[in-house]
Amino acid sequence: MKAYVFPGQGAQFTGMGKDLYDQFPEAKALFNKADEILGFEISKIMFEGTAEELKETKVTQPAIFLHSVILAKMMGDSFQPEMVAGHSLGELSALTAVGTLSFEDGLKIVSKRALAMQAACEHQSSTMAAILGLDDAVVEDVCKSIDGVVVAANYNCPGQLVISGATKAVEEACEALKEKGAKRALMLPVGGAFHSPLMEPAREELAAAIEATEFEAPSCPVYQNVTTLGTTAVDEIKTNLIYQLTGPVKWTQSVQNMIADGATEFIEVGPGRALQGMIKKIDREANVSAGVVA
Repeated sequence: MKAYVFPGQGAQFTGMGKDLYDQFPEAKALFNKADEILGFEISKIMFEGTAEELKETKVTQPAIFLHSVILAKMMGDSFQPEMVAGHSLGELSALTAVGTLSFEDGLKIVSKRALAMQAACEHQSSTMAAILGLDDAVVEDVCKSIDGVVVAANYNCPGQLVISGATKAVEEACEALKEKGAKRALMLPVGGAFHSPLMEPAREELAAAIEATEFEAPSCPVYQNVTTLGTTAVDEIKTNLIYQLTGPVKWTQSVQNMIADGATEFIEVGPGRALQGMIKKIDREANVSAGVVA
């Protein structure tokens, strides 16, 4: 069974999507439509912007969404998913690619999500850190022992867990985790504490946007970050999308469930190769590749 997976924040690079824009008139039309919807030339930033410009949350999230969704559309008949999943923001790309959201609605929600997350980051000093080489349970226990908000946020693959929370609490957790034997405890260059309780103001804003948007049943099961299970139920999809902002991205568990449910091939649709690397660490036998236009 073919599983298509969609990357999240961090996969961006200068020049992303330019090949699609140059090669396909339909892709060019979609990029132009995106510039119109967002009210700024995101295509120009994607094709020519600096790494610094691309790193801004309000740019990064729509840019990765556009690259992924337009690539899926240009794949045409070769895009035949039997299951899909997306890492954090990538879940919205996945839902748009399988028809749950229209291109316009998907992009509008991604933009609102990005702006709401950016605003939530400005409420207090917060950050994330990657913890390498420890069991998940050890990381979870240390986070619970810290005074202040710090939680396990991204279960990327065995031995790689990202924590998220108030800056001081994350720093304290990093020190404690090094003492527990972490190979690395690395502060990440992100805007704030994504996938933590500190995203509550953004969750409320996103909930309003999602409730106001038309959702259709997807063409195949979507394995969601919050539950790690595949679903085609619209109400469930909406609820899980809303809670994803304050809850962890359970990527390891989602991929394990996709494999248990019959996934034999994982195709990453969008910029970068991060998910292919993670999937290989989750299951060495997994067959992974990048989505390409036939």
